[in-house]
Amino acid sequence: MPDAVAEVRKAVDRLYGHRVMRRRAAEVTSESALRGARASAALAGADWPLEEVRRRSDFSADDEARTIGAALRISAEAGQLLSIWRHSPLQVLARLHLLAVGDTDPSAGRPRRAGETAEEVFPLELKPVESVEAAVVDAPLPALPPAPGAEEVAARLDQLSRLLVARAEGQGVGTPALVVASVVHGELLALRPFGSYNGVIARAAQRIVLIAEGLDPKSICPAEVGLAELGTDAYRRALAGYLAGTGEGMAAWIAHCSKALRLGVRESTAVCEAMQRGMV
Repeated sequence: MPDAVAEVRKAVDRLYGHRVMRRRAAEVTSESALRGARASAALAGADWPLEEVRRRSDFSADDEARTIGAALRISAEAGQLLSIWRHSPLQVLARLHLLAVGDTDPSAGRPRRAGETAEEVFPLELKPVESVEAAVVDAPLPALPPAPGAEEVAARLDQLSRLLVARAEGQGVGTPALVVASVVHGELLALRPFGSYNGVIARAAQRIVLIAEGLDPKSICPAEVGLAELGTDAYRRALAGYLAGTGEGMAAWIAHCSKALRLGVRESTAVCEAMQRGMV
């Protein structure tokens, strides 16, 4: 785990030191938000080409379009919710869900109630592993446990919120930002607190934590891109490790999140290089 933390810190620092960041940081942030949203939607089953996402303005035609629209709205606003996140993470999560589903949905902005179910985090048609190093040959995909009931969700969300607020107030500062972000990401995937869009919200929450913790203050490292590149199968296996609750499983989850973040850094580095060459 220390190695993963150190590698991420080194990669992020190198990106922030790129000469393009001195003049065009806002553009890199905007492009990162777009690419991160596209990748997050792809992980939720709406895998559109980047240029199609960039070109389209109507995201209400069908389920895939609505997923893309939800991811874009969440990504666009996530960085503006930092001050609220520091003292009320649950309020931010509610806002993210409202952005995803729209204010006409009666479930908008509230966790599941008793008897309500959550959509699956992973689409039925799993995206194959694209990275050779992420592949696990001939290993069956692990079965994930069902989402906890509403009472357990409420209790664990409250506990998570208390821990995050305490950290914002200066407690637990020894825990690396990567670890905090990974735990928030994993816990939200485990709880699936809302009826829909839990994966998109969990990935956005990870991004907010990385901003709040100062690891990626300008939000230019789209970890969602890395998660999509590593593939849904690898994502699912890593999450199964987190859900197992073992030290080994947690380490594997954090390592997966670290690898995804480094791939996100690589994506934004390529954007910076293109800008430097005048291609963007």
